Amino acid sequence: MINTPTSPPPGAPKLTDEEIQQQVERIVHSATLRGSTTLQQLFQYLVSRSLEGAADSLKEYTIGLEAFGRRTDFDPRTDTIVRVQTHRLRQKLKDYYQDEGVHDRVMVEIPKGHYCPVSRLRDERNDPETESPKLLTLGDHDPDISTREGGLKAARQVPGSTRLTLFRPAIVALTFLFALALGYLAGRFWRRSSNAPSGPSAVSVSDPVKAFWASFLQGDRAPIIAYPNAVFLLDDSNDLLRFRQGASDSRGARVDEHLAQQFASNPTLVKNAGPLYYEDGYTGTGELQGVAMLTEVFAEMGVKPIIKTSRNITPEDLQEHSVILLGSPFQNVAVGKLFADGDFSFDNPDSHREQWRAMILNAHPQKDEASSYHTERDPKTQVLEMDFSLISVQPGVVKGHRIAVLGGLDTKGTEGATKFMTTSDGISGLTTALSAKGIIGPKAADPSSQFPYFQALLRVQLDKGDQVLRTELTSVHPLPAKSTIPDPDDATAAKK
Repeated sequence: MINTPTSPPPGAPKLTDEEIQQQVERIVHSATLRGSTTLQQLFQYLVSRSLEGAADSLKEYTIGLEAFGRRTDFDPRTDTIVRVQTHRLRQKLKDYYQDEGVHDRVMVEIPKGHYCPVSRLRDERNDPETESPKLLTLGDHDPDISTREGGLKAARQVPGSTRLTLFRPAIVALTFLFALALGYLAGRFWRRSSNAPSGPSAVSVSDPVKAFWASFLQGDRAPIIAYPNAVFLLDDSNDLLRFRQGASDSRGARVDEHLAQQFASNPTLVKNAGPLYYEDGYTGTGELQGVAMLTEVFAEMGVKPIIKTSRNITPEDLQEHSVILLGSPFQNVAVGKLFADGDFSFDNPDSHREQWRAMILNAHPQKDEASSYHTERDPKTQVLEMDFSLISVQPGVVKGHRIAVLGGLDTKGTEGATKFMTTSDGISGLTTALSAKGIIGPKAADPSSQFPYFQALLRVQLDKGDQVLRTELTSVHPLPAKSTIPDPDDATAAKK
C-alpha cells in the first residue's frame, strides 16, 4: 500500500494525459464501480482537477462543495462524506487492480492521507502491493486532515475535451406545475382512502398489483415516492442550462459567476448568459404520471405515501421507510446513489451530453438478449419511437425495508415502467417470468409468498414521442446474492 508519494526516478517513462484518461474510463466502466455513481464521479473529479494543475485545491472543503454539491456552510468536521467516500474509492481501486485490472499496465491510485491521485506504470516483476510507486503525471496534495507536507504539483493542463464537466446546456421541454398536480393527487388520494382497507396487510392476494406492493411495503404505511428535480441555471430569458453537479444553493439564489464558468461544458454560453439563478422546479412528464399511478394504487390499499424530491431523500427516510425512486440516474440523483449492483446498469458514454444518447448495459446477455439497449427514433423525423426502462427491486439499507427503482432512458420510459408495475397484466407477466427463471418458487401464486429481488428490462413503445402505447417485458435477471446494498450515509450525497 502506498502511503507517501515520491518523485519519479530519473529516466522513468512518462504517461500522457490520454493514457491516464483511458485508464480512468476503463475503471469507471468496470464491474467494480458500475453500481457506484458517487464513486465514479468522485474519481473523475479528482483526476480531472489533478490533470488541470489544480491539485492544491483538493482540500476536503472544496471537494465537498464541488464534487458532492454541499452548501457553502459545509463543515468537514461534522459532515464526513468526503473522507468516507474517498476511503471507499481507495478500497474500490484496490479491489479493481486485484481482480479486473490485475493485468492493467497503468495504475491510478489515491495514497492514504491524500486526495490527489497518482499514476504509475505497473512493474510486472513485483507484487503491486509491495512495489515502490513511480509517480509519472499526477501531482499529490496533503488534505486538511493530514499534517504531511510536500509532493508534486501537476504542471500540465488537460485539454478542454477531457475535462470533467458536470453540466451541459439544455433547453427543457418536459414539465408540469408539480404543485398543482400534487394538489390534484392529494384530493383523489383522500377521497379514495376514506373507504380503503386499514393498511397494506389487509390486501387480498387476488389482486396481483396490490399483493405485490403489499409484500414490498411489509406493513409500511408511509413509503417514500421520490421524483427527480434536476438542477438548472436559469437566465433572465427563462432559458435553462443544465447544472449536473457542483455546489448549489436554494431555488432562485444567484449563481456565483466563477462557479458557473468552472462547471460549464460550454463556458461561452455561460459567459454570455448574464446573471444566472439556481432552478430545480422541473421534472419530467413521465415521472409525474408515475407519481399519479402509484398514489392511486396506494390509496386503494389504505397507504399514505410521502412524496418528495430526490434531493431531499435523507438517511432517516431510508432507515424508516421503503422507498420508490422514479427516473434514471441521469435525472434522479438518488438513483445514482442507491442503484444496486446487478447485470443491468445505466450508462451515458458522453458526460457532456445526454439527449437520448444514454443506454442500458447488460453485463451478462442471455439467449436473445443484447449487450446494450438504446432509445430508438424515426430515422427521418427523429421522433422518439421506442424507449427502454429498468425496474430494480432490491433490499433497503435496513432489514424490513426495500428500494424500488422505476426508471427509463427517457421520461416516457419511466412512465411505461410505472404503468407496468401498477397494472394486473404487468405484474402477472412479471410473476410468470420470475417463476420461469426460478427467482420465485413454483408454489408462489403471487410474489408476496417469496419476495424476489430482481432487475427487469422493459421495452416501451411510443406514439408521437410522448404517448406510451404499450410496455413489454424483455428480460428479468435476479440480483446477485452479494449485490451491494446502499449505505445510508451515501444518501447524504443526494441532498443539496
